[in-house]
Amino acid sequence: MESTTQNRPPIVEMRGIKKNFGAVQALRGVDLVLPHNEVLGLVGDNAAGKSTLMKILSGAYTPDEGEIILDGQPVHFSSPLDARRQGIEMVYQDYALANNLDIAANVFLGREAVSFSLGPISVLDYHLMEQETKRLLERLKIRVDSVRQKVERLSGGQRQAVAIARATAFDAKVIIMDEPTAALSVAAISKVLDLIRELKAQGASIIIISHRLEDIYHVGDRMMVLRHGRKVHDAPIEGDIHEFRERAVAYMVGARNDFPVEEVA
Repeated sequence: MESTTQNRPPIVEMRGIKKNFGAVQALRGVDLVLPHNEVLGLVGDNAAGKSTLMKILSGAYTPDEGEIILDGQPVHFSSPLDARRQGIEMVYQDYALANNLDIAANVFLGREAVSFSLGPISVLDYHLMEQETKRLLERLKIRVDSVRQKVERLSGGQRQAVAIARATAFDAKVIIMDEPTAALSVAAISKVLDLIRELKAQGASIIIISHRLEDIYHVGDRMMVLRHGRKVHDAPIEGDIHEFRERAVAYMVGARNDFPVEEVA
């Protein structure tokens, strides 16, 4: 894996991304590089620009300046559907699941398999969707009683797992996770982190936004820190957990900065 990915361009490059909301400068020329098969932890205090940067990558926002390169090719997204068609999926903190539908229906929501059509009427292939969902969950080692189980009956950890499974179901190149372990129990957090490790083992490229620095430490390859809309740190994760946490906090509060303002303004 390592020898083949070294010769490939990064799966994602974001260059000089700027975004303003009126007088508020949310992003002030941010660069981001995500190599193939890497887990990047994106951290920063509230209003640092993390979610804005990822909403640009996932097509929800359009940058005022800058460019996005996907697998070596420039891309332009005008909507989340555009980004999804290019293989970029985002798993939101609220999971964005339909609680009244079962697991299989949620995995295929908006991309339902059709058995046949009669004019404007389409007949869905429920059997195919259920079988594909079973295979997907087995591949990701996600355990549920039945894919026909309503999402509203699942635990928080199981809902997060289903949301992640849905994001990977259609050959996603990049998976963005927004606070994937927020409000979960300790046991559920462990299972979600195991799922992230499994995705990486299967070749996924992942960006995780999280305030839980210990999660980034345990599953991440690299950490990038934003502060006030600028990148202030971008380096491999190293050292013990205490050193890592102290270093991250120092960058988040402005005590350290690897990128002087003159270089990114």
